[in-house]
Amino acid sequence: MATMERIGITKLRHHLLLLVVLLLVVAAAGGVGSVQAAEEDEMSGRRRRSRRRRAADVMVPITILNSAVDKGAVCMDGTPPAYHLDPGSGGGNRSWVVNLEGGGWCNNARTCRFRTASRHGSSDHMERRIAFTGIMSSAAADNPGPSPSIPSPLLRRRSRSINFHSWNRVKIRYCDSGSFAGDAFDEGLKLQFRGQRIWGAVIQHLLDVGMASAEHVLLTGCSAGGLAAILHCDQLRALLPAAATVKCLSDGGLFLDAVDVAGGRSLRSYYGDVVGLQAVAPNLPETCTDHLDATSCFFPQNIIDGIKTPIFLLNAAYDVWQIEQSLAPNAADTSGTWRVCKFNRSACNASQLQFLQGFRDQMVAAVRVFSESRSNGLFINSCFAHCQSELTATWNGGSPALQNKGIAKSVGDWYFGRAEVKAIDCPYPCDKTCHNII
Repeated sequence: MATMERIGITKLRHHLLLLVVLLLVVAAAGGVGSVQAAEEDEMSGRRRRSRRRRAADVMVPITILNSAVDKGAVCMDGTPPAYHLDPGSGGGNRSWVVNLEGGGWCNNARTCRFRTASRHGSSDHMERRIAFTGIMSSAAADNPGPSPSIPSPLLRRRSRSINFHSWNRVKIRYCDSGSFAGDAFDEGLKLQFRGQRIWGAVIQHLLDVGMASAEHVLLTGCSAGGLAAILHCDQLRALLPAAATVKCLSDGGLFLDAVDVAGGRSLRSYYGDVVGLQAVAPNLPETCTDHLDATSCFFPQNIIDGIKTPIFLLNAAYDVWQIEQSLAPNAADTSGTWRVCKFNRSACNASQLQFLQGFRDQMVAAVRVFSESRSNGLFINSCFAHCQSELTATWNGGSPALQNKGIAKSVGDWYFGRAEVKAIDCPYPCDKTCHNII
């Protein structure tokens, strides 16, 4: 009997020990699960934050288009052209923003040779990665307006940040110094001016890799690229499906044939040199060259009324590049009277401000016929600026506003047909939303 009791006690102890071990295992497993879940949540949070950082600060790698060399499409020094492409996603897979890089021009041996040692004359000197910001950004908040791919009206109202960010966005690098319009080889200078061929070769490549089936395309550019967007707008339209929505945005590209402070026409003289040196004339719109000389047809004011494809003109009425280089260049301001004013608007006297108001009046007059077309758009603000679509601060980060509407919203409304946009600001200094740079 005593032996049986001892066996029973031993078994009870064994069962109790097994129960304790089992409870410990379950508790441990629960703890591990909790820790693992917490780690997974933290990892998921890090991934979400990482995705947000990538969307906001994406650096886009360069593609050197070596195949273009066989077509004679080369930079000024003979190196291949290049572009940067950030692919679209979701509903943006069949939509494209094609951006033509700007960066001035060259008009003689000295200035052109100088540019071959820079990214504006050679792909050897181009950055291998560049940030896409403003209209080129992949961040939804930078490109406002409801996406047509979202079925719910409520969701569309809530997602006023889904226009261009999910599209294929490509920047074509600028290394011809002629607004992608020249086609010449200067034997004496040993320089290539093949902008028109670069345009053709890169666009054909983009068509081959998917743009041929595009549903939406926006050709855009800033400064010399803005002029190029005007020059090539109808050309791009002709290469794309008839059913595609194709429009063009020229930012800071409305260069005027204006009288300078000495009574001359500094920019006309400069453009004449560019057009002649780079053999631009054959590539200018025939709607202009059939009645005006080639130099006149390099000025947008003489081209825009004949462009059939819808265009949006975004420009500062007091374009600082034109103030500094066209209205008051050093060669025209021999006495130095404008030296301070052209870099600091608050230092301009009454006579100088009146001269600048006259420039604004000329710009407003230049777009009068253009604005009569319902398909075209305008945003001319009274800011001292130059190029406002490619920086987040002026595109959508507290952007200048006209009629209570910022730049990105205005462009989006125009492109998607949500509203007609024909906004021209009152004269300086009435606008308090400007991001003035002088």
